[in-house]
Amino acid sequence: MSGTADITPSATPTPESGVIVVGSGPTGLLLAGDLAAAGIPVTLVEKRPRRIGNLSRAFVLHVRTLEQLDARGLADTVEAAGHRLGRLRLFGGLTIALDTLPSRFDHVLVIPQYEVEKVLERRAVEVGVRFRHETEMTGLTQDLDGVTAQVRAADGGRRELRAAYLVGADGMRSAVRDAVGLPFPGRSVIRSVVLADVRLAEEPDNLLAVNAAGGAFAFVAPFGDGYHRVVGWRRGRDVPGDEPLGLEEVEEIARLALGRDYGMHDARWMSRFHSDERQVPSYRVGRVFLAGDAAHVHTPAGGQGMNTGLQDAANLSWKLAQVLQGHAAPRLLDSYQTERHPVGRSVLRSSGGIVRLAMAERPWTLALRSALTEFLDHAAPARRRALGQITGLGYRYPAPRGAHRLTGTRVPDVALADGTRLYEALRDGRFVLIAPGPCTAVPAAAREGRLVVARWSSDRRTALLVRPDGYAAWASDAADASAIGAALTAHVG
Repeated sequence: MSGTADITPSATPTPESGVIVVGSGPTGLLLAGDLAAAGIPVTLVEKRPRRIGNLSRAFVLHVRTLEQLDARGLADTVEAAGHRLGRLRLFGGLTIALDTLPSRFDHVLVIPQYEVEKVLERRAVEVGVRFRHETEMTGLTQDLDGVTAQVRAADGGRRELRAAYLVGADGMRSAVRDAVGLPFPGRSVIRSVVLADVRLAEEPDNLLAVNAAGGAFAFVAPFGDGYHRVVGWRRGRDVPGDEPLGLEEVEEIARLALGRDYGMHDARWMSRFHSDERQVPSYRVGRVFLAGDAAHVHTPAGGQGMNTGLQDAANLSWKLAQVLQGHAAPRLLDSYQTERHPVGRSVLRSSGGIVRLAMAERPWTLALRSALTEFLDHAAPARRRALGQITGLGYRYPAPRGAHRLTGTRVPDVALADGTRLYEALRDGRFVLIAPGPCTAVPAAAREGRLVVARWSSDRRTALLVRPDGYAAWASDAADASAIGAALTAHVG
C-alpha cells in the first residue's frame, strides 16, 4: 500500500461495509451520492453548518463532467440552472468553437459552484447519505479491517466513526491528507489574486469576459442573481493575503485587462488568494483515499478544478462499490491511483501553461504565444487535442498489453437498438454490455442487477463492455460467447 500511514492489525475484527466521506463540496457530494445509490452506507462529515453559500470559485462545467451528470440523470437540471457558452477563449485572442465536439453537450456550461452543489446535495439526501454537519475530523487510524475517524461536533463532543474506507474530499487544506502524512509538493504560481462579487452598471458583451493585457488579467462571470464574480491579477502587486482589498483596486485591474470596469458597485464580498500548483504523490494510503482539491490544486485557467474533482469521484465511487459488495478484489482500488494521478498531473500542466502564456511579457514568450495561437487556429488535430484536455474528453486510462484499442477510452453516448442512449443505460450505476446481436453469454450478474445488456442501433460488430463511469472496460471485434462470458466474469464479477 502506498503512502506513509501505518496499518495495524485490528484488535477485534468486525465486518465493515460503509464509507466515510470528509468534505461536502461537489467532489464529496457526487462520491457520497454514488455510493449510497449503490446501497453502500455513507457518512458525510462536514465542518461547516448545513447551508450552501453563494460564494463560489468555480464557474464552469465542461463537456465530460456534463456527460457524467447525464449518466446520473442530473444533466438537465444543471443545464437549466446555467448558461451555455459555445466558444472557449484562451490566450492571445485565441477562441475555439465547441460545436464540433463528439458529444450531445457541444458547449461549456457557465454555472456557479453552489448551484452544482444544490443539485448534488439533493440527490445525496434522496439516496440516503447520512450527513454530519458542524463536525470536524480531528484524526484517524486504520487497521486491516477498516478506518476509525475521530471527530468533534459543534458542542465540543468527541466521538469515533468507523467504516471500511475513508475518502478525503476536504479541499486544499485537507485534514485527511495531513492525518495520513502525505506531502503536498508544489508552489504558488500567482500571488495576490483578487476576488470580488459585485453588481455591474453595464453588462459585458460576452457571457464570460476574460482577457490579459497591460500586465493584468481579469475574468468576469455572472452568478445569475444580479451579481458577477470578478477574478483579477496585476503584475507587480504581490501583497499578503490579509492585505485589505478595496473595490478601487478591482476596478483598476479590470480596466487594465478588459478596457473597462463595467461600473462595478455594491460589492458583497471581496478577498485575495494565492493560486497554487500542487499534487500529492499518492491518491491512496491504505484504506484512505484523496479526491479533488485534497489531491491536486492548480491555477483557475481553463476552469478545470471542479471538473477534475468530479471526475475523480466518478472514477472512485463505482470501484469502492464493487469491492464492498464483494464483486471485485480490493486490488481494483489500486487503479484509482493509476488512472487519476496522471490526469491530475496533466491538468496542472495544461492550466499552468494557459496562465503563463496569457501573462506573457518577455519578447520570446510573446512570440511563442503568437506562434502557438496561429498554430492552434489552423491545425485541427492540435486544436482537438487541446480541447480534449480542457473539456476532459481526450483522456484515456491505461489498458493491458494486447487489449483492444477501445479499452480505457471514454465511450460516447451512442444510440442503442431499443431507442435509448448509452448514458441513460448507465443511470443505475451498472456496467453496460453492448453486443452486436442477441447475447447468450450473460451470467447471473445480469439477474443480480449489475449489468445492462444492450445492442447497437447500427450494424456494428464490436462487443463492448462499458464501466459505470462511461469508459471501456473491454472490447472485441470478434468475440464468441465464451470470450464475452470471461470478460463479464473478470470485470462485472
